[in-house]
Amino acid sequence: MKLRKSSTDKSIVGVCGGIAEFLGISSFAVRLIFILLPANVLIYIILANTMSDSPQSLY
Repeated sequence: MKLRKSSTDKSIVGVCGGIAEFLGISSFAVRLIFILLPANVLIYIILANTMSDSPQSLY
């Protein structure tokens, strides 16, 4: 499994949802971790620009 942005579990661009799917944990937990990180906005912007999009599903 490759780390990608989520196409189904997203609030802004799907970074936290993609990380949660990759790790197999709740996206809520990943979002809480991002809120508590000191450089959360910078890290999120970097990940949003570097992570690839997940393929679109037909369903």
